[in-house]
Amino acid sequence: MERLKNNQKLLRGLVFFGFFVAFLLLMFLEFIPHRVNLQVGQVAPETIKAPRSIVFEDKAKTEEAREKARSQVPKVYLINPETNAAILGEVNNFFLNIEKILKQNISSKQKEKQIIEEMPFSLPAGMAADLTRINLERWRATQRAATEILGELLKKEITPENFTEIKGTLTEKVNRYNLSYPEKEVLILSLNYFLRPNAVYDPEATEKLRDRAAQAVPKVWVSIKQNQKIIGEGEIVTPEHLAKLEALGLLKPKPSFRNLIGAVFLVFFTMLTPLFYLYLQRREVFENLNLLILLGIISFFILALAKSILAINVGAFPEMTPLVGYAVPLGAATMLIAILIDFNLSLLMTALLALLIGFGTELSLKLSIVSFFSGLAGGFGVSHLSQRKDLARAGVNIGIVALIAILALELIDKTPLGTAFLAALIFGPINGILAAIFTNGFLPYLETTFKITSAVTLLELATPSHPLLKKLLMEAPGTYHHSLLVGNLAEAAADKVNANSLLARVGAYYHDIGKLKRPYFFVENQFGSGNPHEKLNPNLSTLIVTSHVKDGVELAREYKLPQIVIDIIEQHHGTSIIKFFFQKAIDINGPEVNAEDFRYPGPKPKTKEAALVMLADSVEAAVRSLKSPTPGRVEGLVRKVIKDKLLDGQLDESNLTFQDLHNIAQAFDKVLSGIFHNRVEYPDINVESLRKEKKS
Repeated sequence: MERLKNNQKLLRGLVFFGFFVAFLLLMFLEFIPHRVNLQVGQVAPETIKAPRSIVFEDKAKTEEAREKARSQVPKVYLINPETNAAILGEVNNFFLNIEKILKQNISSKQKEKQIIEEMPFSLPAGMAADLTRINLERWRATQRAATEILGELLKKEITPENFTEIKGTLTEKVNRYNLSYPEKEVLILSLNYFLRPNAVYDPEATEKLRDRAAQAVPKVWVSIKQNQKIIGEGEIVTPEHLAKLEALGLLKPKPSFRNLIGAVFLVFFTMLTPLFYLYLQRREVFENLNLLILLGIISFFILALAKSILAINVGAFPEMTPLVGYAVPLGAATMLIAILIDFNLSLLMTALLALLIGFGTELSLKLSIVSFFSGLAGGFGVSHLSQRKDLARAGVNIGIVALIAILALELIDKTPLGTAFLAALIFGPINGILAAIFTNGFLPYLETTFKITSAVTLLELATPSHPLLKKLLMEAPGTYHHSLLVGNLAEAAADKVNANSLLARVGAYYHDIGKLKRPYFFVENQFGSGNPHEKLNPNLSTLIVTSHVKDGVELAREYKLPQIVIDIIEQHHGTSIIKFFFQKAIDINGPEVNAEDFRYPGPKPKTKEAALVMLADSVEAAVRSLKSPTPGRVEGLVRKVIKDKLLDGQLDESNLTFQDLHNIAQAFDKVLSGIFHNRVEYPDINVESLRKEKKS
């Protein structure tokens, strides 16, 4: 046993290493094997032609055009009212101060001296003496001229860039006024001195305008035809050459040891996370090597498919090429994992695979987000699978979720409205359709290859049109209707104890198919005819009755029923004793009869579902034998049957707890109360008499 466990560990380790290498190779896989390693300024060693036609965005030229558009947007300035008021106040104070000097009753020399001291700027020689001779009215006219000129100029934005240009217009504006030489000169000098920029630079508004101008510039698309020469032998490599080679996938990236190490850690921890979860939460899946291999295959397939889709180039609509990744149907992997392995594991794998799909792509975070939400939609879409068309409905859900997610992300990313809506309307539905197609297409093959019975297969088995159920209905109708009722009981109980209710129902439908070989040896198919067991000894009757288990297993294999259903057929009686024939043998041969000769061969139920079918089968048969099934008698009989099976050891290997048995009894009571309820006795009415009475 220890050696077997060690072998299992070794095999799991080898499988882990194999998929680890496969995922790493997939991440660094080159779709175009012939690549070159060129740099700007290098001489091309060979002539390179385009292997296919593509249309791609020249990002360098696009960025260059956008930067040019940004540079053409002038800076935004805001006029500062406080600066305007300060300039006008300073000019008015200057003129008022000079006016006070002119009003003084002092000598011209003293006035001249005070004017020179008051002036904040230098005056030409003799100008101060000329000013002393100006009368007050002329000086006030000069002041009014200064105020009018400043009022006109300060309405505009005066910036450091246009300040010199505006100052150059002062002489022209002063000349419009009828002023003498000293008046004009002092006016020009004062305006030049006091005038300054009145506008404050607004960097935020400027950047907004520049960003808007850059976004308005369309992307620069470059078209390359198949076999078109990209670069000739001996030519000097330019950035344009490199852009074309990179778009075609012909440019070999610089090898980076750091990238390799990062990818190793990313893949390693991405693979380790689900294994750690399974080890802690689903040990039975962790120890099932087939399921681990299946998990790896599904993950590898969806990543390879994603890489293939991301390599698609939409030549007719180049703006769509970077968005093709939105069509990656991660929901297919989520649904397959949820159906074939475990629902909670599927949600975890959705997050991890979305991370790997977005890793290294231009969309990166956006693609990961769309993949994640579409994957969740797929997982929740099959969480309560009840019919095959639920897979198609899940595909529709994926398409709707992907559409909304794509539209939201592209609008946030400020993609043009037309492109955003077109991408959402195309790639969202494609995502859902591909997910549904791949799930429906691969599900049967994966089930067969890995010997897994999914809910879809069980649903197909549960349909009344299945050949074996139709055969049971036609040849053993009593057993057929008994099986339907057992299925209802088992399903109701399974919901109460967290068992697989669909498996319990299907197992109940087929548990007695072995009775098809000799239907009239079972009481439910005798319909008032004689009971053949009355003419047989108890040992032979026991052999005939117990053989229906073996016959059922053979018939199930003939019709290719899943092994989990065959197990229920084989275990639904366990090693129970056939009390009727055992008691009959005692009555004939005495108490020395060996009870083991009257038991089913087994094995005992090993799963909750098999145990539920056993209990439902026994309870249905026992309750049906009641002469007057009142609710109290039915409830008491249900608990007696369950207790007998427990004491006989039939439930020892089923993992059912005492609380489970209590919940099962309650579920059985509820179902049976709806079947064996009291009915009103219908009066016997003579219809013919009523008709004659009405005519008369």
